Formats: sequence, C-alpha cells, structure tokens
Amino acid sequence: MNKLDALKVFTAAVGKSDLVVCCNGVIGRELYTTQDRPSNFYMIGSMGLGLSIGLGVALAQPRKRVFVLDGDGNVLVGMNALASVGSERPVNLVHVVLDDRSHASTGGQRTISGDVKLESVASAVGYRATHRADAVDAFDASLRAALVQPGPVMVLALVDGGAVKGVGRVAETPPELAARFAAEARR
Repeated sequence: MNKLDALKVFTAAVGKSDLVVCCNGVIGRELYTTQDRPSNFYMIGSMGLGLSIGLGVALAQPRKRVFVLDGDGNVLVGMNALASVGSERPVNLVHVVLDDRSHASTGGQRTISGDVKLESVASAVGYRATHRADAVDAFDASLRAALVQPGPVMVLALVDGGAVKGVGRVAETPPELAARFAAEARR
C-alpha cells in the first residue's frame, strides 16, 4: 500500500477531539505535511519514544482517544513501550504502525519486522486486539474496527518504502509543539 494513501486513511479516521502522538522521523514529517493540526504532537529527535509518550497521554486523558502513529523502526527501537502499554492497558489507545520494513529516516536500512510480527508481540504483551492490513481497504476496515474496540489496539499497515514527495521539516520548535498539544489535550 502506498504510504500517502495510508496517511489519508489514518487522518480520515482521527476525530476532531482525538489526540495524535507521532513518532520521530519521516512519518512525523509526512503527517505534518499532509495534515498538521494542534492536537498532533510530533516527537522530534528521539527514536522509539512516541509510544511511551502516547501511553502517558492516554493515561492522563482517559476521556480522549489517543492515536500513536509509529513506524516499524521506532517500534523495534522502543520495544519496552509495548510491554508498558500491555501492562497498563489504556482503553483509549490506538497504536497505528506503518511498516515499510526499513529505517526510512536513517537511510533505508532493512528492519527485522518482516521476521518479527509486531502485532503478535503486541498481542503477547496484552494488547486487547491487533489488526494487520496490506491494502487500503483492509487498513480502513481495520481502523474502523479499532475505533469501536477497547484498547489498547494495534493496527499494523504494510506500506511501500520511500518518503512522500514534497515533505519538509516540522516548523515549530519542540516547546511550541508541546504547548499547543497541551492546550488541545486540556480542551
């Protein structure tokens, strides 16, 4: 599945009051370029920590749905966060993983996600549900199912490698991103 198509499906599933925590790297810049909004938080510079931040947000804001948009490389670097999510089991957390089987942000090195089924790991550590999709329609159906299931839920989408064309850097500084996200989280 084309990554831009996957991002369009993802952004269509996110509601106005939902919060999104996005991993660092290419995926964050792609989301920023395709649909920036104040309730999106972009992790800048720290690989593998998006899910840890999203878990904290989900626990602090139990009345809001929290999406974590991750890449396979970030999940593999921050595997400990999967266990923490499985232990805490926040019902409002939807973990979306765009798996291109590479570390796109650091030169496209192959990851081991083709050998290690991340959704199986999520299930083993306590996620209530997992979905895997390799086509746009299946990804859309998986996200719709995740919206009505208690979390934590992982939706893994197999996407083509490479970056979306015309993607720039996040313009706001980390403190600016944090301030605008915190204001949205309090609404």
